[in-house]
Amino acid sequence: MSARSRIRPLATTGAVVALAAAAGMSLTACGSSAAAGAPKGAPSGTASTLKLGYFANVTHAVPVVGVGDGSYAKALGSTKLSTTIYNAGPTAVQALLSGAIDAAYVGPNPAINAFIKSHGTAVRLIAGGASGGAALVAKPSITDVSQLAGKTVADPQRGGTQDIALKYYLKNHGLGFTGSGGKNVNVVSQDNAQTLTLFKQGRIDAAWLPEPWVSRLQQQAGAKVLVDEKSQWPGGNFVTTNLLVSTSYLKKNPRTVSALLGAQVATAQSITADPTKAATELDADLGKLTGKKLPEAVVVAALKNVKVGWDPYASSLKELASHAAAVDLLSKDADLQGIYDLGPLNAVLQNKKLAVVSDGGLGAKGSS
Repeated sequence: MSARSRIRPLATTGAVVALAAAAGMSLTACGSSAAAGAPKGAPSGTASTLKLGYFANVTHAVPVVGVGDGSYAKALGSTKLSTTIYNAGPTAVQALLSGAIDAAYVGPNPAINAFIKSHGTAVRLIAGGASGGAALVAKPSITDVSQLAGKTVADPQRGGTQDIALKYYLKNHGLGFTGSGGKNVNVVSQDNAQTLTLFKQGRIDAAWLPEPWVSRLQQQAGAKVLVDEKSQWPGGNFVTTNLLVSTSYLKKNPRTVSALLGAQVATAQSITADPTKAATELDADLGKLTGKKLPEAVVVAALKNVKVGWDPYASSLKELASHAAAVDLLSKDADLQGIYDLGPLNAVLQNKKLAVVSDGGLGAKGSS
């Protein structure tokens, strides 16, 4: 069935007004997530509705394109697809934990926080989504991280993946972010569109952002990349986007989850096979979601910095958890055992004669 999308009010004062405006006519809200039971005549394990969250970012290219071209809805068959757009992961996982949505594409740190907050019961990571596509951009006059002392640096949301990456990087370079003094950096968390506006106005000096905002600040505001996050990881591989699902939804609706994963794999393959076509589609889809057409060539440049797929890069998740603990945004003794359930994904991959992926030892008993 056709996907129906809605824009969820964002948690920051600078929420994307354009998103809400775009939602007025072409995007409609869905009903309560309490809808249960399989559609009439559907096989057992099929949900009547899938409520899916994701971001209007290039790092979420797979759901943006897959929902936009109808591939996800087609794969889900009789299950009605309803989607919600978020600015950052903490808001999305809050919706997931509250039952407002059933699954969401989010960054690794919000997924970890949701798992820990629910004592390992409420959510499971069932796939990756993207690697790369995040960077620290700054004014051209700033050529070294030491020059950020006393400056204002933005990220999408406190506790989010880029927020932790930024603070961990600052800490490792002898800079603070919680107080005052000559080596303190003023870190502000806000909507990405607001960051672009304030950077143009000279009111912020740098930002750690996901694509397409890295490319947008470069092309529209004259920013330069100070740190490409890929440079901080062996081989440049680290998880940027995961697919997180409600544990109860996963258990009750295995056929629907399998269909969702199948659509993700097929869409990722399509993007990889023809990135030029994918960039055109992604550009159009992002324009519809945000209510504004992106400047020419932004999406093409941004997509080159992102590796789409389904590998969760589980080893990087462990490291990201340690980064969060190092900046006091996660307990140092946080237990991630059981956060992954890659069984459904690996079944899809085997059916497509593709290599299975590893959970890095963080799966529940009996999972891959």
